[in-house]
Amino acid sequence: MTSPIVLDHRTVVSVSGASADEFLQGLVTVSTLNMNTGDLRYGALLTPQGKVIADMLIHRSQEGFLLDCDVEIAPQLLKRLNLFKLRAPVAIEQRSDMRVVAFGGARDPRSASAPARGIAPGATNPAGDPARYHAARIAAGLPEQGADFAPEEVFPADINMDLNDGIDFRKGCFVGQEVVSRMKRRGITRRRTLKVEVVDGAAPAPVLANGFEIGEISSVAGKQGLARVRIDRLAEALARNETMTSGGNPVLFDEPSWLAGELAALAEAKEAKS
Repeated sequence: MTSPIVLDHRTVVSVSGASADEFLQGLVTVSTLNMNTGDLRYGALLTPQGKVIADMLIHRSQEGFLLDCDVEIAPQLLKRLNLFKLRAPVAIEQRSDMRVVAFGGARDPRSASAPARGIAPGATNPAGDPARYHAARIAAGLPEQGADFAPEEVFPADINMDLNDGIDFRKGCFVGQEVVSRMKRRGITRRRTLKVEVVDGAAPAPVLANGFEIGEISSVAGKQGLARVRIDRLAEALARNETMTSGGNPVLFDEPSWLAGELAALAEAKEAKS
């Protein structure tokens, strides 16, 4: 059995008060309504242009919500949430008395193969190597803010949020919804995050096909990595049977079941334009 470990690169922001449910519901990409204490959902706060400011795992607590987010983005997230607060009866604060824990807690809503996730008292300090956590999340195909993308750098689809239950297209308005919905209606996504097989010890670096950059590896653990890639360029490289490399070493892309459909949609759109 894998023992739990504290994730020091993550922190907890709490949103509590009588209107916490409605407050977050109008802001983040996933519904925060009808959550029971202990429930866990994945979502993000976006810019009005639809880019990810902060993605987060949202825990329902008795007092409101606990947001598990990257420690470096927490100040920006707090600032944005407080800008939206106005006179709403909610309290927003970073919780130094709480720690994010992996390999213990609730099932990660993004993937059944991801480590369980929880929040523990701040004094909790389970021993463990955080590299074990990163290896597990990379194996599950989960990009993480700080390691794989920066704030306001990516759209939700670039990091597969729409595939990992991070976007609720049936809920009411949220910040950036118009852009995200328009991209959904078009049915064409150009960038995705994919698992790649790399040489053991490889480092994050651009991915090249026939000398042209098609994406970039952002996280590596052993022989596995994550790369954000232009899937139209990947399709061309695969069709031409080109060798793809990173740092001078060959890389092999994982091809999940959904990729073929997206590549077909891109090909159809390209043909329609010609």
